[in-house]
Amino acid sequence: MVKSGIILLDKGENMTSQSAVTRVKRLLGVKTAGHTGTLDPLATGLLPVCFGRATRASGYITDGAKRYTALLRTGMSTDTDDITGNVLEMGEPLSREMVEAAASEFIGEIEQVPPMYSAIKKDGKKLYELARAGITLELEPRRIEIYSIDIIDTPKEGDFLLDIRCSKGTYIRSLCRDISARAGGLGCMAALRRTETGGFDISSAVTLEEISSRLEAGDDGFILPISEAFADLPEVYVKAEAGRLVRFGADIPSKLITCGSERLGPCRLYVEGEGFIALARNEGRFIHTEKSFYEVD
Repeated sequence: MVKSGIILLDKGENMTSQSAVTRVKRLLGVKTAGHTGTLDPLATGLLPVCFGRATRASGYITDGAKRYTALLRTGMSTDTDDITGNVLEMGEPLSREMVEAAASEFIGEIEQVPPMYSAIKKDGKKLYELARAGITLELEPRRIEIYSIDIIDTPKEGDFLLDIRCSKGTYIRSLCRDISARAGGLGCMAALRRTETGGFDISSAVTLEEISSRLEAGDDGFILPISEAFADLPEVYVKAEAGRLVRFGADIPSKLITCGSERLGPCRLYVEGEGFIALARNEGRFIHTEKSFYEVD
């Protein structure tokens, strides 16, 4: 069995991200694993799970852009900003023209107030824990960026299926709430599916059931190598003796480079005979290792 890697999990509904990771760990028989960006129990879709040494790459994936398919339901508001919460107010459904006009005003960098029912911590307590205890706080807005919002379907009056591209830290529930308010009405999120994150796409994802059946058949081909987390970076190859330098945290002189990109900046470092071994930075005269991924026995 592969010791380290990345699994593109298609998370099901009514399951927390952490419980999904726990299931993956049991199926693989590994001790260390983590996800790269929480999906609420209501949400489905792409949840990259890193295990073994690949957990060191999770931050890089988490920081990447996201894409979601979200169902905006207008004409109602809830205390969680999605349909799992208590209804606060009912109103008239909004028209497509109203939603399109309002959504266009959210493109670009914006300030977004996160939902009170979220995993953000305040004084060591998660906001949803405070909310369940009846405590409501004045939350500070967070800087995010919305790249695009498109209405791709209108399943019924007042419901709008949105295709959203956005930055890390975006709460789609808050976006649904705010678009509806900008349009002069009420709204909340009725469904959510993440389709892209950190350069990965839902088309390559597998469900927990598929993981189980493929492992039983001796097929681990769905496990991606750690290097895929940095697929957007150029490759640099160095001689075998450089592996020792990486392990000791020392810089690699340019004379040990055998081939690869001459572009300065972040790169994927491959050692002769070992393959991908580190995320590094090409400084021209030397290669500086920023994070190593060699296996530790």
